[in-house]
Amino acid sequence: MMRRTAALLALVLLVLAACGGSSEREAKVGGAPAAPPEPPAGATTVLTGAAPLIDGTEQALDAYRGQVVLVVNTASRCGFTSQYEGLQEIYADYRDQGFTVLAFPSNDFKQELASDAEVKEFCSLDFGIEFPLFARSAVTGPDANPLFAALAAAPDGVGAPPEWNFTKYLLDREGRPVRRFDPSVRPTEPRLTNQIEALLAA
Repeated sequence: MMRRTAALLALVLLVLAACGGSSEREAKVGGAPAAPPEPPAGATTVLTGAAPLIDGTEQALDAYRGQVVLVVNTASRCGFTSQYEGLQEIYADYRDQGFTVLAFPSNDFKQELASDAEVKEFCSLDFGIEFPLFARSAVTGPDANPLFAALAAAPDGVGAPPEWNFTKYLLDREGRPVRRFDPSVRPTEPRLTNQIEALLAA
């Protein structure tokens, strides 16, 4: 009886292992890469107009069309501020493939430094930020900068104003928003990087 039970248990474990192994192989090896995320119906480019960079230089936003873009509202004194490290990491990993991060420091949630000069120094010294860093601005409400106003007005499922610092908006190469990620989603998490890679491969 014990021998039969042991054999049955071994068979069950073998079946489970086979199923798990098959799934893992399909995830790592089999088939085509994941399809790129599609913008919702009615989505249009949000990369219009211009915005001042942290040094005061006016930057045309349509210069970033043709790249996959991650737009993030940032703050220097937030529990999520360490995500700057992950943002720099994915920027370094993917920029040669046509990817960029656009960071918009904001004091809307009362956690940003008092001046653009302080923000620039903090980001440079503490995180070695190389991606475009824009001047402090509002990202919510009636005073939101034009890019974040456009993101808030994007179709349901993607469009909404940030509820907190480090909300992330992923744009396709046409500048259309295709995904929004909550602040708790770290930049290096596969659920975000997989979407970046799919858009870059499209």
